[in-house]
Amino acid sequence: MQSILKREEADPKYCWKMEDMFPSDEAWEQTFQEMKKRAEAFRKKKGTMAAGPGALYEVLTAQDELQLIAERVVVYASQRYHQDMGNRHYQEMSGRAQAAAAQVSDAMSFVSPEILSIGKEKLETFFAELPELEKYRRLLEEELRFREHVLSPELETVLAKAQEMADSPQQIFMAFNNADIDFGTVADGEGRELPLTSSSYSVFMESRDRMVREQAFKKLYHVYDAHKNMLAETFSANLRQAQFFAGMRKYGSSLEAALDQGNIPVSVYDNLIEAVHEKLPAMYEYMGLRKKLLHLDELHLYDVYVPLVERPEQEIPFEEAKEIVRKGLSVLGEDYISLLDKGFSEGWIDVYENQGKRSGAYSWGAYGTHPYVLLNYSGTLNAVFTLAHEMGHAIHSYYSDATQPYTYAGYRIFVAEVASTCNEALLIHHLMEHAADEKERAYLINYFLDQFKSTLYRQTMFAEFEKMAHQEMAEKGSLSAEGLCEMYYELNRRYFGPEVTVDPEIEMEWSRIPHFYTPFYVYQYATGFSAAIAISRKILNGEPGILEKYKEFLSGGCSKDPIDLLKICGVDMTGPEPVISALEVFEEYVKQLAVFGNAHKKV
Repeated sequence: MQSILKREEADPKYCWKMEDMFPSDEAWEQTFQEMKKRAEAFRKKKGTMAAGPGALYEVLTAQDELQLIAERVVVYASQRYHQDMGNRHYQEMSGRAQAAAAQVSDAMSFVSPEILSIGKEKLETFFAELPELEKYRRLLEEELRFREHVLSPELETVLAKAQEMADSPQQIFMAFNNADIDFGTVADGEGRELPLTSSSYSVFMESRDRMVREQAFKKLYHVYDAHKNMLAETFSANLRQAQFFAGMRKYGSSLEAALDQGNIPVSVYDNLIEAVHEKLPAMYEYMGLRKKLLHLDELHLYDVYVPLVERPEQEIPFEEAKEIVRKGLSVLGEDYISLLDKGFSEGWIDVYENQGKRSGAYSWGAYGTHPYVLLNYSGTLNAVFTLAHEMGHAIHSYYSDATQPYTYAGYRIFVAEVASTCNEALLIHHLMEHAADEKERAYLINYFLDQFKSTLYRQTMFAEFEKMAHQEMAEKGSLSAEGLCEMYYELNRRYFGPEVTVDPEIEMEWSRIPHFYTPFYVYQYATGFSAAIAISRKILNGEPGILEKYKEFLSGGCSKDPIDLLKICGVDMTGPEPVISALEVFEEYVKQLAVFGNAHKKV
């Protein structure tokens, strides 16, 4: 494992080209000032929208322009900050961008109430009088759908101003988790002290050396445990802000408020949890098989990520990873691969970890410039799949941005994980098809099973934890660190089953999950995974017209509800069938791995 470089030491070849968005920080500053002026000018349009179709069109167009500028300002500053979260200049720039974005939201707070005051009947006359206004029909109809949840102009202004404070728990957690926290080092089998970070932790969890796994596991969680009261208060503050906004907008719960943004029935969330509960015996069977194949008397939680089938320890260089992904996704057609190559060669990706860099991986960007991908590439097979995953997000954004006007380019979170996970499913199939021998195929089956475990089972466990935590906050008004730990520990016992010794350290895992600060986000990894398995199987089976339908889905943005976009590909997420079907695939692969294990005394 290489030492972690400072940002200024990173090879520009492997850094994203933020200059494609703004040529310099000075150019950003000019646009930042322009954004503030436009926001103040936009305020003066208050009270004009009902004057006629032309006035309404003018405000909506100006709103698009202002939102686009704000998006570019925030994305640039945030991504510069994420390069090195210890960089004071970009810390301040990001903070200024977030504060100004809140002011932009405040300036636009009159729009929804005024649309509602116009009403449906009058809007129809506006459409008839000004055909250009049809561009905004879906946006306006969506606003009317939220009618009962939009407040008076005065209260909307207050809520917009409150949003900056509401973001504080997430900002506090991110600063702590990425810049302040220090996990120390882990001694490998040869006595070398290696840095333990959020990124390297996953590498240690796949180590063949059990002592290394146990050491990394316990060290990581002991550090979080030392800060558990602060972390519990920060997380509780985030629960309270979600509850506050849900209540102010007259929703029955934070869950209902979060799902309504994409017009997702709460039953979809509940169906997911119930379907996974039904298939928990398959997870228990897999854990029993894992215990058997690892020849362990006790299977601990630091044993659930190590590959069951030995594979030559080899680092996969990033250049090789790109070629693997390219071949794995070739089934999607030349136009898709052309975009993939564009992303690989034109500065979309920030590849390697450096000191202070935000942990994990994501795809982000702003309309009018190419998407960006943040990685912390570590050379493992998992890192190759992360590349395929994040490029799935990026190319989804590219298709949507190229097809939709700004108003409808941004796709909803519910479908955000479908394209990325479909890429992973296609890649694993390709690798299985080209496995050198039975042992390599078994390794890949194990990898695929672990994707199910980590994405469908684990993310559903996260989703159930979120639901329980938000409910308890709503009922009791407070949550203690001990209460959160007990809740999370018991969920681990339920999801992993009787074959696993659930280590006490795992009770702190809730405190390190960044996505919990975006309430009710994680369930969509599980629903997206299920939908992706369905779509990938249609593609691999050569279903007539599926590639065209899939690219229509990718190009949809938010021009339709997420549920309807998936129906383009013949996937209906309003019922439990896609989840049950995906878990039946999991069951089948558990059986295949068991057959391999029975044929080989030692794997």
